[in-house]
Amino acid sequence: MTDTVLEMRNITKTFPGVKALQNVNLKVKEGEIHALMGENGAGKSTLMKVLSGVYPHGSYEGDILFKGKVCEFKDIKQSEEVGIVIIHQELALIPQLSIAENIFLGNEQAKRGIINWNDTIVRTRDLLQTVGLRESPETLISSIGVGKQQLVEIAKALSKKVKLLILDEPTAALNEEDSNNLLNLLLTFKREGITSILISHKLNEITKVADSITIIRDGQTIETLDTRKDNITEDRIIKGMVGRDLTSRYPGREAKIGEPFFEVKNWTVYHPSQQDRKVIDGVELHVRRGEIVGIAGLMGAGRTELAMSMFGGSYGKRISGTMIKDGKELRLTDVRKAIDNGIAYVTEDRKEYGLVLMDDIKRNTTLAALGKLSKWFVVDENREVVEAEWFRKQMNIKTPSILQKTGNLSGGNQQKVVLSKWIFAEPDLLILDEPTRGIDVGAKYEIYTIINRLASDGKGILMISSELPELLGMCDRIYVMNEGRITGEVPKEEATQEKLMKYMTLSRR
Repeated sequence: MTDTVLEMRNITKTFPGVKALQNVNLKVKEGEIHALMGENGAGKSTLMKVLSGVYPHGSYEGDILFKGKVCEFKDIKQSEEVGIVIIHQELALIPQLSIAENIFLGNEQAKRGIINWNDTIVRTRDLLQTVGLRESPETLISSIGVGKQQLVEIAKALSKKVKLLILDEPTAALNEEDSNNLLNLLLTFKREGITSILISHKLNEITKVADSITIIRDGQTIETLDTRKDNITEDRIIKGMVGRDLTSRYPGREAKIGEPFFEVKNWTVYHPSQQDRKVIDGVELHVRRGEIVGIAGLMGAGRTELAMSMFGGSYGKRISGTMIKDGKELRLTDVRKAIDNGIAYVTEDRKEYGLVLMDDIKRNTTLAALGKLSKWFVVDENREVVEAEWFRKQMNIKTPSILQKTGNLSGGNQQKVVLSKWIFAEPDLLILDEPTRGIDVGAKYEIYTIINRLASDGKGILMISSELPELLGMCDRIYVMNEGRITGEVPKEEATQEKLMKYMTLSRR
């Protein structure tokens, strides 16, 4: 494993008003797993899009050498022809098509324009076996979970005779079991001689599988670490990413917790289409002013369903139970009523439900409370600019202008825009669903600081997270869910990962 398979020399990429990459250099050895790390917006995905032809030759400066030959890819098809295949963070599968159809879409097993379906099915079965999937090739993509969809994407890459596999945040939306399965698959590919470039914010995953780590900061190469020679710790990687020692992953907070002001009693929700299936079963919880309350649970425990059902009935049918805020019973039949009653919900899927990606930062920031800026149904655009600019500075959103399209921002900065939107609505209770998913450690720290500031201002916070260390580091109290029920309530001083996991796996009696 000494031969260099890929070399990127002095790569510079400029967008209007922003230099995304500046003289970036990258060397990857054949047959290794090479991690690419950096904060959100550091330029990792941009560099990989240059490599894979998403940004074609001529739109950037610098050289790409693959197996010793200079490459000038005009599109993705050209990069795939030499064996470079990228799997983006947002999966590019078509839900209405079968697994087989997705795997060979654009690469059909055809002769004289006629698809050989027998050959397609046989090859798909072989590929699915390779990645460890037992599904039928005829199964629709819409019928399988995100973890299995990720494996279908890898099978699709293998169908193209991949030599260099690029994975951009492949485990961001996966649970721990699916993440481990995918990482083990990469180790299998390594033994078979396939080279991988892995972009991930999950430091424990990187230290587990990576042979080398290249760190990018502010569009420039900082260093490359060899995990086979050096004892590389997570703290060492963080220092390279953020440019300083991060003495604590979680900012300190002097909690000033008041009286309970929000309460849910006997909250029950049925599935929206399977109306005899109870998804949330008799949940009871409360939140005090200034308190950060966590909700832990495995995938499918009902955490998101609970949050969305409380937010104006955004999820579920036959919702029953009592919701009380400041001693008054609430009947929130839609999202607008939830907002008007001081409740906000930061969704786990910011791209799909949290933001209008084609709109600018200014409009996204004020969208949830335009009434504050309106007179006679006309928005005061000058006030809108002032408010959005204030949030840009307060939230440290890295952008040249509030008129920048939100879809062009990094994940961490998009999350800050989502938080800005709901803080602008001035809620008393802020429900945060996976608020740091897909965000680097530096941006996470900034988000944690914002959450603490809101709690210090007397807001109540309900925080859902799949990362137990995050809940332990941030929350004053943690509810644990399993099978739609609260199975435990643990105060901060008694909380451990082991105790939370015990409640997370506690089945119905």
